[in-house]
Amino acid sequence: MAKELNEDTGFNISIKTLIGIGAAMATIISMWFMLQADIADAKELPKVEPEVTRMEFDMKDQMIRQTILTTQEDVKDIKKSIEKIEDKLYK
Repeated sequence: MAKELNEDTGFNISIKTLIGIGAAMATIISMWFMLQADIADAKELPKVEPEVTRMEFDMKDQMIRQTILTTQEDVKDIKKSIEKIEDKLYK
């Protein structure tokens, strides 16, 4: 049968186990307070303004679009070259 727990039930805990439990609790509590301090510090930091201006965004967008068009032209040239090579090989 299973033992029943009541106010007369006793158990033994070694000193080593108590020290381990105390150390674990101290570690968790100190981590909590450190986290709270970090959160408080982060709340006091100034808000960061976006570093990318509209002009910079537009210039980068234009550069990317130009790169895509250039790549598209390069692909067309490569296709023409492949067709010429195939014509020379198979004819």
